[in-house]
Amino acid sequence: LCLNETMAEYSKKHNNANILCMGERIIGSEVAKRILKTFIETKFEGGRHDRRLEKIEEFGSEDLK
Repeated sequence: LCLNETMAEYSKKHNNANILCMGERIIGSEVAKRILKTFIETKFEGGRHDRRLEKIEEFGSEDLK
């Protein structure tokens, strides 16, 4: 859930998010456009963030066994 451009940037940059959710009643259409633009244009940094994502992936795969 991203309520501003900073949240959208960090969700992609640090978590490699591929889904963006925004609250219709919380933000206006112009802010939503800026959030979407930021989300689409931001690239995943990788590096130190890869470890966290690997842990999350391992945790999820254990539940499927």
